Amino acid sequence: MINLHDIRYVYLGTRDLDSAVEFSTTMVGLQFARREGNRVYLRGDNRDHTLCYFEGDPADHTVGFELRTAAELDAAASELENGGHRVEWGTPEGCEMRRCQRYIAFRDPSGNRIELVWRPFDGSGRRYFPGRDAGITDFSHIGLCSTDPVRDEAFWTRVCNARVSDWIGAAPLLRIDEVHHKMALFPSKTPGVQHINHQVADFNDIMRAYYFLKERNVRIVFGPGRHPTSGAIFLYFEGPDGMVYEYSTGVKRITDETNHVPRQFPFTPEGFCMWGSKPDIPAFRD
Repeated sequence: MINLHDIRYVYLGTRDLDSAVEFSTTMVGLQFARREGNRVYLRGDNRDHTLCYFEGDPADHTVGFELRTAAELDAAASELENGGHRVEWGTPEGCEMRRCQRYIAFRDPSGNRIELVWRPFDGSGRRYFPGRDAGITDFSHIGLCSTDPVRDEAFWTRVCNARVSDWIGAAPLLRIDEVHHKMALFPSKTPGVQHINHQVADFNDIMRAYYFLKERNVRIVFGPGRHPTSGAIFLYFEGPDGMVYEYSTGVKRITDETNHVPRQFPFTPEGFCMWGSKPDIPAFRD
């Protein structure tokens, strides 16, 4: 079994790099870390980077997960190859680009590009200093598109160490540590990252963001609201190339692995929000 330690980063292609970076820093509140050629690295916490925008196809997405040891990375490569997943070993140039010692890449059953990294760089002691004070505490989870959530749930829970916390319809919310979920698999006809979540300090940050974004004509697509699954208070808004960003706070932690029983919620607005907000997000409606 592949023991995912934490979600590490997201890479997104974009046709307009400058606009994507401007939105990420002035609207989302990420910190500009550096620009290298056609790539810009951004930070959402004290890690070296948590998001990288690059010039390319807006449908070109990559998600990186961290493994703890080199032996686990080697074992993961063998397990994936034995299961019929072609593994690409990272080159020295690729490692430098990702700021890690070693990595492998593969496609999950839906075709999402996934990277497993060993010894990713930290922030080298540099304090996270955001582009605006959005109250962000860390990059926390992603929504991932799945062409078959039942099949993909089996992959992430049998080949990897993910566990189901709850379901919304057929969409599983998956954890790899105590946090209620680090990944959610939403039905889709195509692969890709569906949304990117950053935790913020408290409810006040959610409401400040709501008014801040509305005044600047950023499209709010869901919330403010509260998830009945994780208990988190949330706000979703649309960024460059249609990417959805989420702020949330107060997410549930599951500390009793033995006795936790996943719950089934309906794939309706009530399954996503207990306050009555209705999503204007295709993945949450179709």
